[in-house]
Amino acid sequence: MTKESTILIGFIVLKFLLQYHLISPEYELQRDEYLHLDQANHLAWGYLSVPPVTSWISYIIKLLGNSVFWVKFFPALFGALTILTVWKAIEVLKGNLFALILGATCVLFSSLLRLNTLYQPNSLDVLCWTALYFFVLTYLSTEKPKWLFLGATVFALGFLNKYNIVFLMMGLLPAILISQQRKLFLQKHFYLAILLALLIILPNLLWQYFNNFPVIHHLQELAETHLVNVDRWSFLRSQLLFFIGSLVVIFSGLYALLFYKPFKKYQLFFWAMVFTLVIFLYLRSKSYYAIGIYPIYIAFGAVFLANLLRVGWKRYLRPVTLLIPLLFFIPMYEVAFPNKTPAYIIENQQQYKALGMLRWEDGKDHSLPQDYADMLGWKELAYKVDKAYSILVERNKTLVLCDNYGQAGAINYYTKQGIKAVSFNADYLNWFNLELPYTNLIRVKNAGSTVRELEETSPYFHDAQIADSITNSYAREYGTNIFVFTGAKININERIKTEIAAAKRRR
Repeated sequence: MTKESTILIGFIVLKFLLQYHLISPEYELQRDEYLHLDQANHLAWGYLSVPPVTSWISYIIKLLGNSVFWVKFFPALFGALTILTVWKAIEVLKGNLFALILGATCVLFSSLLRLNTLYQPNSLDVLCWTALYFFVLTYLSTEKPKWLFLGATVFALGFLNKYNIVFLMMGLLPAILISQQRKLFLQKHFYLAILLALLIILPNLLWQYFNNFPVIHHLQELAETHLVNVDRWSFLRSQLLFFIGSLVVIFSGLYALLFYKPFKKYQLFFWAMVFTLVIFLYLRSKSYYAIGIYPIYIAFGAVFLANLLRVGWKRYLRPVTLLIPLLFFIPMYEVAFPNKTPAYIIENQQQYKALGMLRWEDGKDHSLPQDYADMLGWKELAYKVDKAYSILVERNKTLVLCDNYGQAGAINYYTKQGIKAVSFNADYLNWFNLELPYTNLIRVKNAGSTVRELEETSPYFHDAQIADSITNSYAREYGTNIFVFTGAKININERIKTEIAAAKRRR
């Protein structure tokens, strides 16, 4: 085994160790993770929330036992593969051992550590962006058509994982057009690669078509409820924070793309970044959508700096460039990861508030970061719903209906009673089982709905009671109520069908 291979393996092992260390045991899975895991039980070519790849990974996790270890393994794996891809890009650029170590260090000690703690499409999204850039880079270096086809395959995988990768192409194609590489548009292999990508994503496009393109509704809803609160200056500031310890390397890479002669044929990468960031800014996108842009530029910067600091007194600056990402990681370790208890965060709110971590999607500051609050109270909810469910006489005729997908997903993940909770929210809208006539209803309602729920629902049942509520004050679900209604006076199934139809019309 070569020295380079040994060092690379060391970085990958360290990556996995850090990912499992950066989550305090007080935290559970995050609400999105429960939804993604439940998709394994409803495999399809598309979902209201995400494309299908996440469900395929969830199915693998299910086969492996559905434990938290495996839930956290895959985002860590995608992060490790991102390091590997940058490493290979540096090799294509003929970087030396120092460049390889510098690039791996910059990617390792970055916001990807935070991103890779959650089982969401984002980790694979960043990997696909990096891999697609890598294949474009390799094609420009070799001009071998196989790299175009590999790039098309990665684009298709990225598209089937998260539609966000479309913005990469929206920035990359005009960058190619204004560069010396515009001759690519005259190559038949370029169009064959596009055809390959279209064939791979076609099943999902057909699913979108036959389901009235729910992605369009999702984007509209996102724009109206979340993106409207996105500040463009905040977006730009966040870009500096994602790889703050690597800014010298990234800016060096951008400089090299414009002025370093060996990188002349790669100059389109500079404009690709500019175009993509402009598009994100115009659309008021969430800041983390752009994270996938940066790893490949670390490769350019690492090679440039390795050559710049090769001789004379400059070589003494090499240890400094390696230390900078690590030094920036130390304060990040204290505040940027869910490795501190909720009580500690509340006692030290100012440092979290200064970094904007307490601002939720509603544009307001709260006691905990939103993701952290979304990682609490779920076991309690599932336990209490299980308890309410277990004392019912006709359990197989009981519908467990939740207000949101996090509640339904968590109940289905932790239940010991085999409950299949549903909701009119997200993908659960399509997962109702109406084959059995329901006579009982367990209603999981958000906080503040006690009186209204009893007034509206109890007339349709012979008995109504509040079974319990979520008491973890740190949880975003704090105060969520669990109602039990038994002895239906109406046909619940028909009522549910009406509600489902109404919800789908709203979409």
